[in-house]
Amino acid sequence: MRITRRHILLGAAAFGLAGCSSAPRGSAPVAPRGGALGPEFRPQPNTSYDAWVQAFRARAQSRGISADTLNRAFRGAGYLPGVIDRDRNQTEFRRSLEDYLALVAPEEKVAFGRRAAAGQRQALAAVEGRYGVDANVLAGIWGVESYFGTKRGEIPVISSTSTLAWEGRRGAFFEANLMDALKMIQSGDARPEELLGSWAGASGHTQLMPNAFQRFAVDFDGNGRRDVWGPNPIDAFGTTANYLAKSGWQTGQPWGLEVTLPQGFSARIGKGAKRSVGEWQALGVQAARGSLPSGGSAAVLAPMGVGRPAFMVFRNFEVILRYNPSENYGLGVGYLASRLAGGGPLVTGFGPDKHGLTLEDRQALQAGLSRAGFDAGTPDGVLGKKTEAAIRAYQQAKGLPVTGEPSQALLQAVG
Repeated sequence: MRITRRHILLGAAAFGLAGCSSAPRGSAPVAPRGGALGPEFRPQPNTSYDAWVQAFRARAQSRGISADTLNRAFRGAGYLPGVIDRDRNQTEFRRSLEDYLALVAPEEKVAFGRRAAAGQRQALAAVEGRYGVDANVLAGIWGVESYFGTKRGEIPVISSTSTLAWEGRRGAFFEANLMDALKMIQSGDARPEELLGSWAGASGHTQLMPNAFQRFAVDFDGNGRRDVWGPNPIDAFGTTANYLAKSGWQTGQPWGLEVTLPQGFSARIGKGAKRSVGEWQALGVQAARGSLPSGGSAAVLAPMGVGRPAFMVFRNFEVILRYNPSENYGLGVGYLASRLAGGGPLVTGFGPDKHGLTLEDRQALQAGLSRAGFDAGTPDGVLGKKTEAAIRAYQQAKGLPVTGEPSQALLQAVG
């Protein structure tokens, strides 16, 4: 299904958007929350945007959207410059796999997710029973997209989709999603005030675009409403499972698994280089834990190069990519799903980065800078703008060359 999330590459969790106050049933501790939305995500004056909205209202009414629906939907809506910036800087494609997994599947999130998924065991099992989609993969999507329902986003969908439609880079796509959001309001599926989500207009527990909602949403619990936003995530699970099932999910088949490659391995790898499992075995590819599946066609991925973590992926991995086409996203969902099922962390480490620092070193560096009074943000080992600013401030305060670059010497100084 190519017209929904095919071009939307970021769930709310990846940027740490603040979530709703309702935690999923049975999830016990409250997940970490993001900060309040900045001014770039609040309506700002823009006469060109206002003129676009007036012209759009006429188009919407000509397609059956009532004036009352438009008035309710656009009350308080407006131009959000922040969503345009996010559209041009998407984490799944800008981060290394190591950084991406550190963001979407750190150990504390795995522990939290196991409790959250246990609290929804019956719901996930019922959805798997109807659609045949692995419950752990559904839980993995839930975790990556909204931190298990605790970070569903705070950006109004009407504002985000109208801003991106006005901006025009993918205007037709976002206008179509804006139109579908209005249909959701007009039909009673959603109220304007609950249509809150990520920068791109995805909302709910599994961050569905309005296009996807219109095509795949289900009332799984039979209460008369397709509710993917409330505290009970079962309709969101059912909707996402319906999406994946109709995209070709193969029941009972794996998404993939971590593998190890032999020393000197030089065979062609990547999504376009499929071989039978037997052929990969003959080339020396082995399961990192346990054994390889007995058959089937698969590809081998090593996003950061041979010698770093590698994965054998099957047809169901490609189906996950129909939900979001980033390879990092697919591996993030699959890895988190495997951890939620009780699997261990990656067997093969990522090793030191270009600065000679491991993930643990980078986490220690961030923690040390913050202890020294230079706020480096959450010590997740992902060195973004906040950490760079903290390094620069530290270097300036200590009379060092101001580079913003991490190093072993800096780690020793603040450790």
